[in-house]
Amino acid sequence: MAFTVISGLGKLISFLSKKVRARIEYMKCFRVVSLKPEQPSRGNVLLSYRIEPFFLKPDEPIPNDHTWHWECRQIAQTFLDLGYCVDVIQFHNHKFVPEKDYAFFIDIRHRLEALSPLLNKDCIKIFHSDTAHILFHNAAESNRLLALQQRRGITLNPRRFEPPNLGIEYADCATVLGNEFTINTFSYAKKPIYRVPISTTGVYPWPEEKDFEACRKNFLWFGSGGLVHKGLDLVLDAFAQMPEYHLTICGPVNKEEDFEKAFYNELYYTPNIHTFGWVDISSSKFIEIANSCVGIIYPSCSEGGGGCVITCMHAGLIPIVSYEASVDVHDDFGVILKESSVEEIKNSIRMIASLSPLELKSMARKAWEFVRVNHTREKFTESYRNVVEKILSNQGKKDKHERTWETDKFLVS
Repeated sequence: MAFTVISGLGKLISFLSKKVRARIEYMKCFRVVSLKPEQPSRGNVLLSYRIEPFFLKPDEPIPNDHTWHWECRQIAQTFLDLGYCVDVIQFHNHKFVPEKDYAFFIDIRHRLEALSPLLNKDCIKIFHSDTAHILFHNAAESNRLLALQQRRGITLNPRRFEPPNLGIEYADCATVLGNEFTINTFSYAKKPIYRVPISTTGVYPWPEEKDFEACRKNFLWFGSGGLVHKGLDLVLDAFAQMPEYHLTICGPVNKEEDFEKAFYNELYYTPNIHTFGWVDISSSKFIEIANSCVGIIYPSCSEGGGGCVITCMHAGLIPIVSYEASVDVHDDFGVILKESSVEEIKNSIRMIASLSPLELKSMARKAWEFVRVNHTREKFTESYRNVVEKILSNQGKKDKHERTWETDKFLVS
């Protein structure tokens, strides 16, 4: 009896503790973090992004499960370095009302539409896009779900749907983490769009001892939630038909119960498919998996920069990706899928696996070198500052020459 009471009390305490933590996290969403530069201020900046990284303790590491943890802090730091005070709010903080003039307002979703009428007229409004346009994004996932239904006779739930936002339409200009694909989904708005190449959460040395002969038939699918959106269903169907090739899966499969149920046999009872679930990219397990595979296969239907692909390229993997993955892939170090059909995936896997170990090593090395140059925190820092300075320069021209912007389609800095 005593054990039962203690056990019940423990469960109640655990439940209440979770409720309290959830309430604290909820209240954080409506706070404002105010940061000041070391030098005298030249104005104020409002950043509507993610507020969680600004509550980290000085000795607390920045989470490595997504690039935004570091990138939103670096955006704030850029403006601090330029001499601005920075106010940071959560991107879904619908209670915030501006009470001061802002030189810049940066937002990633709906606050541009809501707050633009309340801002001073000379505020430069920047839409910071970490996705493709949400209308495209939603339609692409719907098409994938419909194709799956027609292919296998099953209906799964959408996982990545979002309410559309009018950020680009209320903005003066935009910054985009992805490549031409992502940029083109916003081109209808006819606003200046500046590319800031996505950073990375992991940088790894070149795997000198990797055996490309041994791993030539081994491939990795590595991604986050939205398994159909990110093409795992297509990859499973392809590898289930190719028993001589091996697929390793690293992603939150068990969090999408309908997907897991529909593909249970492929995920757990197909000899050449190995499901690990989520793997920390800073762990030795991730390095071990990367070194046992020759490439990453990632036929996503819509991305804002393909961060998981960038991570795997840093780990020495050859990318086989959809155009919509929004990652720059050249013919000498990877494959861009044109249709992302099961047959095309199978053909691409066979083509890569047929190459000699020397050719595979050369491709992997070029992919690794490419991201080391173009997708690092240092590159993001440099590019973002260059873009802000370019926007300031353009704003000066706008004020001087009857308020007309430069007409660049997009600028890569």
